[in-house]
Amino acid sequence: MANTINKILQFLVPKDKKFIPLLQSAATNLVEVSVKLDELSNAPKKEREAFFNKMNELDIESDKIIREINLELSRNFLTPFDREDIHALNIAIGDVVDYLIDSANRMNFYQVEDITKSIKKLTEINVEACKLIQKGIDCLAGSKKLTHIAVVCKKINELEVKADKIHDKAIADIFEKETDAKIIIKYKEVLFSLETATDKSKAVANVLESVMVKYS
Repeated sequence: MANTINKILQFLVPKDKKFIPLLQSAATNLVEVSVKLDELSNAPKKEREAFFNKMNELDIESDKIIREINLELSRNFLTPFDREDIHALNIAIGDVVDYLIDSANRMNFYQVEDITKSIKKLTEINVEACKLIQKGIDCLAGSKKLTHIAVVCKKINELEVKADKIHDKAIADIFEKETDAKIIIKYKEVLFSLETATDKSKAVANVLESVMVKYS
């Protein structure tokens, strides 16, 4: 009943000026994190510290946005779409950020000197997925038809499948060619975190699709 009332009232109130802009800020920050990780993976080891520092700053900004959205949910009865979907999007976007940051931290903690082609491919895929998430959030803002979300989500799902294949092949290659257990562990950990980030992007897509189905 509450959801029905909320949907009716959405047509009677001014355009949302809180939640959509905050979600757009979260998506913009997410893209920045993914781009910095990709740049980090292509930088010489001596230049990586600047990227680690920048990513930590972006991580703090992500946490700030998450808290702000949660506070607005506690303060406001009317929302542009279902409260649970806003909350789910907020958490899901934050999860992608967390695993991208975790990937960088693992590279740093394990002192990964040689960034392999597989790692670079996965960072590139994560950039693509995060930019698609940003497009999906923009669809919620009305800059494009809500049905365009279906196209965005399909592409994110395709990227997640591609990332799985790259991850699995990379792991198989490591076990086939490498004998040093320490090296196996460090690369396995980084690859896992990068692949999990694409899984979390798929979770964002699932929420976006849910919103699309409800309001199309």
